[in-house]
Amino acid sequence: MKIRNIEGLSGSEIRAIVADGGKFVTYKYAISIVVMTFNRGSDIYLIKPYTSDITPGLGCLFTSLLLGWWGIPWGPIYTIGNIYKVLNGGNNITAEVMSHINQNDSDYEIGNSYNIPGQTNGNSYNVPNESNNTDYNIKGNQNNTGGESSYNIPR
Repeated sequence: MKIRNIEGLSGSEIRAIVADGGKFVTYKYAISIVVMTFNRGSDIYLIKPYTSDITPGLGCLFTSLLLGWWGIPWGPIYTIGNIYKVLNGGNNITAEVMSHINQNDSDYEIGNSYNIPGQTNGNSYNVPNESNNTDYNIKGNQNNTGGESSYNIPR
């Protein structure tokens, strides 16, 4: 899916817009042909703060109004649902899109890491070495020979 309204924005600018109240939404529209009804989703739209979240969905609303009713029985059902959803601002998928943007933005730094080889930011947690390691012995299930097995889990 294409994300609209983010042309020329960096990851940090998108995060600032979302932090200020922006969101990512999708809309649905229905198209019916007598016995078949297609309920499709739109592209993803970035809705900036203090702007209408209904305006980008008007194309889907009018498509459903004009072409959605005619399929029996799902045409009217999908059309009413899609119109209701557009008038309520669409389907908010901000968390999913921001997760994807953050994972693919090389400038985004989470802040902490877990001592992963090859990672060189200064906020890593130190994993204890073998000399000061304390193990917990947790009893496992009975194995096939009838004896008990234990798992050594380092602390």
